[in-house]
Amino acid sequence: MAIDIQQRVVFLNRIHIFSGIREDELAGIAVNLEELILPAGAKIFNRGEKPDGFYLIYKGKTRVSRPNAQGEEETLAILSAGDYFGEEALFEKRDRSATLTVVEDCLLFFLSRALFEELIEKYEKLRPNFIVAISSHKLARANRFKWLGENEVIYFMARRHIFRLYQKLIIPILLFLAPLVLFGFGFITDAVTPAAIAVIIVIVLTVWIIWLILDWGNDYYIVTNQRVILLEKVIGIYDSRQEAPLQTILSVGMETDFLGRQFNFGTVNVRTFVGNIRFEYVNYPEQAADMVREYWERTKSKSTQAQKDAMKNAIRAKIGMPVIKTPEEPLPPVFETGNKEPQGSSVFWTAFSNMFKLRQEDGATIIYHKHWIVLIQQALRPLALFIFLLVLLIIQLIRLAQDPNNAIFESIGESIFSFRTDTAIVVILFCMFLDFLWLGYEYWDWSNDIFMVTADEIMDLDRKPLGTEERRTAQIESILSTEYKRVGLMGNIFNFGTVFITVGGTKLSFQDVLDPAGVMSDINRRRMVRLAKKSEEAANIDRERMATWVAAYHLNRDEFNTASTPPTAGGSTGGFRLADNEIDGQIEDMLDDLEESGSDNYAGEG
Repeated sequence: MAIDIQQRVVFLNRIHIFSGIREDELAGIAVNLEELILPAGAKIFNRGEKPDGFYLIYKGKTRVSRPNAQGEEETLAILSAGDYFGEEALFEKRDRSATLTVVEDCLLFFLSRALFEELIEKYEKLRPNFIVAISSHKLARANRFKWLGENEVIYFMARRHIFRLYQKLIIPILLFLAPLVLFGFGFITDAVTPAAIAVIIVIVLTVWIIWLILDWGNDYYIVTNQRVILLEKVIGIYDSRQEAPLQTILSVGMETDFLGRQFNFGTVNVRTFVGNIRFEYVNYPEQAADMVREYWERTKSKSTQAQKDAMKNAIRAKIGMPVIKTPEEPLPPVFETGNKEPQGSSVFWTAFSNMFKLRQEDGATIIYHKHWIVLIQQALRPLALFIFLLVLLIIQLIRLAQDPNNAIFESIGESIFSFRTDTAIVVILFCMFLDFLWLGYEYWDWSNDIFMVTADEIMDLDRKPLGTEERRTAQIESILSTEYKRVGLMGNIFNFGTVFITVGGTKLSFQDVLDPAGVMSDINRRRMVRLAKKSEEAANIDRERMATWVAAYHLNRDEFNTASTPPTAGGSTGGFRLADNEIDGQIEDMLDDLEESGSDNYAGEG
């Protein structure tokens, strides 16, 4: 199978690493690409081998793997058409760091090591493109996020530019002048106090600098084959993940200023249906924007192709041809939050544990309660009062035990019912009973605030005991974006926070839930399932109607062509007749129109 030069140029022009290269230059590159056809299961190269060249996937899929700590081969990524590999070892002049295996029959383009190095030298614009890609791959390997789906691949990943860290370090570094002055003053005056203060300041500033460096390294900008993600974390104080599906992207832009142009940093602005996700202080912003744009366009193309395949299958079914099934990619997994049912527990313990369970799953419905830290905060006053009353009770009991003239129960007659109790004890016990009712009310109020996710909708139910009830619901397919935040030391230590769900022009919030990242994964998975189901239902109706019409035309095209052909002088029907390839061309054009409208509809629902 030979791919002509023009097809190769079109293919290369879609890949971000060739951004900035003119078409005539791409044609010169395309000529040097060698075609490799490999069957499923074939090894392209092994970890530890010397790099022989650079590969691009024109068709098929490959698996990137390497041994884990247990020595087992672990999949790092599944690469598909439009992806590339092998550049990192060539750039860094080292051995292969992973094994590449063909998953589905592949058609690869191969560029030898010598030609690759010649290419980098000839076209300087390629170097920053590869630098951004290699940096992304390294960060992705170093950070394995549990919320990634089975077939979800990180294509772009970056931190803020090092210039941003330098900006933040200016103040603490300048403040080091203060301890230097104190040391000098102490040396001149032979005083100990200034030196001691200087040591304390040095320790504080050193801790501050270390904290700033760690904080700089905790924020990430990520683009996968499914979504755009902004991770922000301030150690012990703040933790947030904002994301939006690639289908909801409207545009990708780039901003920079004078300093940014001098030091190669800027802002990539990803505009979605509900606002912007800004990648600030990104290294090589133009190249980063090209990467985001490419994978966004690739997602739209895959959606269009999927609809086209479904349309073809509908027509095949109508005219009695076999239907070609394509495997569906699995959705991101739902992660457990750690609140599993106790095994082999007594009925009492099961009932008790259910009283404080923060996540309950019943089929497709999940119910979340606020974290028990919130319950403790609500019950803090009645608990403090209960402890105070308990201390008073103990003191009063001790006092009565030491006083022979007083007793808890004192007989005042011959009848067994003729007795008198200590007034203080009665008052304290009565207050403790009222306080116990107060505690029960706070628990009741805490348990009444629930957040629910079903297959069709999300719900925020806030109900006051013996009072009002506020219920906010939204269809799960109406969700436009999700975000979670963990704020404060307590939120980070006990892993609770708030999930914000944008629906239209409003926001619903699941407040103070355990493992907000897991809750967001639950919501996003159900949202994706629901959107796919609704989109498929709408598409099925359109496909059925269109397939019926096309199939009827296909099965009766001879009759239609004959009827539309005027008889010749000899009485025969020899005039106009559509050729099979012309009919197929018309059907293909009709499918293209259907794809465009279907793609727009799907994006609008996203």
